[in-house]
Amino acid sequence: MKRAPLPRVARTSVAATGLAALLLLATACGSSGPGTAGGSQMTVWGLQDTALNPVQKSTVKKYNDATDGAAASLQTFSNDPYKQKLQTALGSPNAPDVFLNWGGGNLSTYVKSGHVADLSGDLDADFRKKFLPSVFAGGEVGGKVYGVPMEGVQPVALFYNKDVFAKAGIKRAPATWKELLTDVDRMKAKKVTPIALAGSQSWTELMWLEYLLDRVGGPAKFQAIQQGKAGAWQDPAVLTSLQMIRDLVDRGAFGTNYGSVGQDSGGADALLAKGRAGMELMGSWEYAAQLATAPDFVKDGKLGFTTFPAVSGGKGDPKNLVGNPSNFFSVSAGSHHKSDAVDFVKKTVAAPDYVSKLISIGQVPGVAGIEKQLSTGPNAAYTTFVYDLVKQAPSFAQSWDQALAPKTAQTLLTNLQQVFNKQMSPKQFTEAMEAK
Repeated sequence: MKRAPLPRVARTSVAATGLAALLLLATACGSSGPGTAGGSQMTVWGLQDTALNPVQKSTVKKYNDATDGAAASLQTFSNDPYKQKLQTALGSPNAPDVFLNWGGGNLSTYVKSGHVADLSGDLDADFRKKFLPSVFAGGEVGGKVYGVPMEGVQPVALFYNKDVFAKAGIKRAPATWKELLTDVDRMKAKKVTPIALAGSQSWTELMWLEYLLDRVGGPAKFQAIQQGKAGAWQDPAVLTSLQMIRDLVDRGAFGTNYGSVGQDSGGADALLAKGRAGMELMGSWEYAAQLATAPDFVKDGKLGFTTFPAVSGGKGDPKNLVGNPSNFFSVSAGSHHKSDAVDFVKKTVAAPDYVSKLISIGQVPGVAGIEKQLSTGPNAAYTTFVYDLVKQAPSFAQSWDQALAPKTAQTLLTNLQQVFNKQMSPKQFTEAMEAK
C-alpha cells in the first residue's frame, strides 16, 4: 500500500461514496492549503472525506468552544498529494501541529527523522484503556507512543456468497485450510470460480501471503522481515506460505483470468455478488462496497463473512488479524502549540460524542466498550463482527505494503504478482526478496 502515497486508504473510497450505513473508513479527494505552526491557531491536518469531515469540523468547534488554549484549525487535503505535503512540511516552519498518518512504516520514518513528538508521558493508563490494545499498538514505535487512533478499523476478512455455497453443497464457511481447499474443489466442480481475485492489482494478492505467513509461522516471522533481519525472507514459513498460494493457483482457485480483473473497478466484487465466484478475501470495507453496488445481495442476507482459516500445525493464533488497525493522529515534534496539540488529541479522539458520530457514518472505532452502540446501530451483525475480531485479536499486523519501506514494498508486490502468475517460483521469490 505504499507505492502511491495512500493506496490502501484510496482503496476504500468506494465505501465512502454515498451511504451513512457504509461501514469502514474511505478517503475522498479534495484540496486545501497548508497551515503554519506557531501562528495564532493550532493546525490539524487530515484528508478530505465527505462523510468524516463534517464530524471532524463539529468536534473541532466543540473543542474550540471549551478550550482556553490555542484554537484548532482543521485543514484537509486530497488523497494522493497528502503524503508529499506532509513529508515536505514536517521539520519545517510550515509543519502542522497535529497530523493524520497510517502508523507502520510511514510513522516510523517520521519518528526516525525526529519530526514526531513522543506522547508516552502525556497519555496515562486511563486514556490508553479507552482503546482496544491491538489498535492502540499501531501508533507505537520502539515501545513509545507516537500516534493515537482516530478513525475506524479495517481488518481483512473472508467474504462468501451463501447461495454459491449452498449450490455446491457447502454447509458452512471454511474454518480450516483443509476445509477451504475442499470448498475450492466443490465449487470448481460446479463450474464456479471458487475465489474472486483482482489479480491486476497486486495488493489484493498480498492479503493471502500476509495471512498465510501469520497462520503458518506466527507474527514473529513478519516482525523479523519488518526489522530487516538477515535471512528473514528465506525463513521456511515464508516458503511454505508461498507454496500454499501456488497450490491454490494450480488448483484453479482463482479461475484463469484473474490477472485481468480489477478491484478499483469493482470487478472482483461483482463476481462475488453475481454468484460467479464463491469467496473473496478483502478488507472490511468490502461490506460497504457491496452495500453500495449490490444492495440486494447484502440486504437479502446472501453475503457471508468469516475469519481467515486456521492452518493445522501452524504457530499463528487463528484470531490474529492483518489489515489496517486505524489511522492515527500524531503531534509534530517542533509544534509551537505542543501542549495544546496533545490536549486536542486527548479530548477528541475517544470522546463519547465523537465516537457516536463515527458510528453514525458507518465507521467501527477501535474504542473499548462500544458493543451496545454497535449492536443497536445499522448493519449491527457486521459491525459487531468487525469489532469483535479486533477486540479479540492477539495480534493485528499492519498491511505489509504500509508497514515496509516504500522501495521494499514495491519490490514485494511486483515479485508476489509474478508468483501468482507462475512467472516466479516460491523459492525464487524468497531469494529475490532476501537479495533486494
